Amino acid sequence: MKTMAHLGVGIGWRPEIADAVERLPGLDWVEVVAENICPGHLPASLLRLRERGVRVVPHGVSLGLGGAERPDAAKLAALGERAVALGAPLVTEHIAFVRTASPALEAGHLLPVQRTRDALDVLCENVRIAQDALPVPLALENIAALVSWPGEELTEGQFLTELVERTGVRLLIDVANLHTNRVNRGEDPFAVLDAIPLEALAYVHVAGGVERDGVWHDTHAHPVPAVVLDILAELRKRVAPPGVLLERDDDFPAEAELAGELAVIRGVVGPEVSAARPSPVRLALPPAPRTPAGPDERARTSVGVEQAALLSALVAGTPVPEGFDRQRVRVQSRALAAKRAGVVAKLAPELPGILGGEGTYREAFLAYARNRPMTAGYRRDALDFAEHLLIRDLPADPADRRRLTSWWQDRVGARPPRRIVRWARTLVGRAA
Repeated sequence: MKTMAHLGVGIGWRPEIADAVERLPGLDWVEVVAENICPGHLPASLLRLRERGVRVVPHGVSLGLGGAERPDAAKLAALGERAVALGAPLVTEHIAFVRTASPALEAGHLLPVQRTRDALDVLCENVRIAQDALPVPLALENIAALVSWPGEELTEGQFLTELVERTGVRLLIDVANLHTNRVNRGEDPFAVLDAIPLEALAYVHVAGGVERDGVWHDTHAHPVPAVVLDILAELRKRVAPPGVLLERDDDFPAEAELAGELAVIRGVVGPEVSAARPSPVRLALPPAPRTPAGPDERARTSVGVEQAALLSALVAGTPVPEGFDRQRVRVQSRALAAKRAGVVAKLAPELPGILGGEGTYREAFLAYARNRPMTAGYRRDALDFAEHLLIRDLPADPADRRRLTSWWQDRVGARPPRRIVRWARTLVGRAA
């Protein structure tokens, strides 16, 4: 028997809505993106919520446990530190890959893992490594996807079930992602719910999205639609989930609208879920067998080669691997570039202003991103984008170029590229 913390009904904590979250009535818990907080300098809003007894769960987005490489020890340690700092009952991550080592590429987003025996073997060993390193239990989320892998050997339900059986990991089921995969990949969300071990359920995500040209985009920036609430209701018929969480990451609505969406979710799951409990719920989850042998290196190599071919097509413009829907890969590629542009603008809000506005910035960034894959995270990406423009004598206005040069010089670090340094010194000399 394992214990599963009862969480109740909560919302994803984001800095943009921190004040509103604190005022939401009947809030049981919040989830915070782990990479966005520092254990030694927790936001005051989160500290106030914790003082009120609101639980906080860190949700990681960068481990890439479905990737061919073994988990990064530093990333695991950082996730564990956040769990300890927040007093969290568990941590969560995703069944996804986010980077490749050869070539070194970053997706900047969650990409689907092949549902093959090799990929499952790799994932299971990576999960066991993470479980051994983390101070609290781990739960993994099913992701939304635009593309399907050719030649898959397992259904989503089979893949998740065997993952749980082999590792004992818990599941974070995102019902919005189930709907996304119904539209984009033709997968039956109810068949997935029927197939997976719901006794391993840690909690549930609910979020909004939008359909464009037959593709469902899991935006987390739109109201939760009825079709997603219907899947939540079907899940509720099968089990009382320990927790349900509303996600909103962009285009934040008024406080009253957030409160209204939470009220609707409470209505769907009922008082048994939404009423906070002081003690954990006990669920019959058999201990997972500890399989000492991991995948052979052939499996890791095979998975890595396949993932690198797809990621390279998505972010570096190389040919789409055989068997993939080329149109869907193009849609995913554009979505990744748009996400990069949005995240860089949030991390470096000065850039759109220097470049003359959001539209001009986005056009310039998307042109840059077509041939410049991200290799070292979004902050480095912002610097590389600025360098890319300056080397090309952009922006055209000299005053804007000076502003961009100053911005870049303030942030570039100790060893900037020689060519750009010479250019910057020449420009500064001219201005003098």
